[in-house]
Amino acid sequence: MPYFQTTTDGTTLAYEEYGTGAPIVFVAGWSLYADMWEYQLHYFVEQGYRCILLDRRGHGRSDRPATGYDVNTRADDLAALIEHLDLRDVTLVAHSAGGGEVVRYLSRHGQERVSRIALLAPAIPFLCQTDDNPVGAPKAALEASMAQLRADRPQWFAARAQAYFATHLRPGTSPAIIDMEIQRCLSASPYATLAVQRDLFNSDHRPDVAAVTVPFLLLHGLADQSIPIDISSRQAVRLAPHAVLKEYRDAGHGLYITHAAEVNAEILEFLKN
Repeated sequence: MPYFQTTTDGTTLAYEEYGTGAPIVFVAGWSLYADMWEYQLHYFVEQGYRCILLDRRGHGRSDRPATGYDVNTRADDLAALIEHLDLRDVTLVAHSAGGGEVVRYLSRHGQERVSRIALLAPAIPFLCQTDDNPVGAPKAALEASMAQLRADRPQWFAARAQAYFATHLRPGTSPAIIDMEIQRCLSASPYATLAVQRDLFNSDHRPDVAAVTVPFLLLHGLADQSIPIDISSRQAVRLAPHAVLKEYRDAGHGLYITHAAEVNAEILEFLKN
């Protein structure tokens, strides 16, 4: 597995690279890492794309520093990978917290190297309820969730696993897959898990989203309880009217697994247009 060092603080980050052709960089969701994309990786390599998958700091096989879990630094880490590999005409595909990192990357580092972005259930544009963002979630809800997460992290993930995959609507997800994804989440640094969760809730990406000019695809499930569509993707398309939002009636937050065939087909069509 290759590694590189960030320019910000020298943190060593891991990534994987497969295939040849036009590059796609996959940015994992909160508490997850490169392996979450296994159902996309095989598909897009077979379609003739070069797939690059990043483990963010504190996750997967990357270093676990004590700092750098704010979205600016995480976006700079993404920039460091793109520059390390000198990628051009790249497509960025991200899930959940990765969506905030992608739009912040574009606003901090420009859009010259990027041809398009596809975001799955992204944590944008602004999740926190404020006077000028009444559709957001109350801060009290975050604090209660964070307290539960700190008290019993394994139980926190286990208690939400069925909803994560919306198994009441899409019952085909096996117990083995559910357990696998819980274990992936638990592999992240406990410190990073909490720090990124708090940061993604409080990060205001409204200016970032409004400034996106490259083609922009949003994929989101109506049954997503982790990042409800009404406070995220439906708000994002109001800020970026050229963006295209595809909604999945029976999908939760884990649509990259439960709806892999549909998601992959949507992204492939987007890549070819």
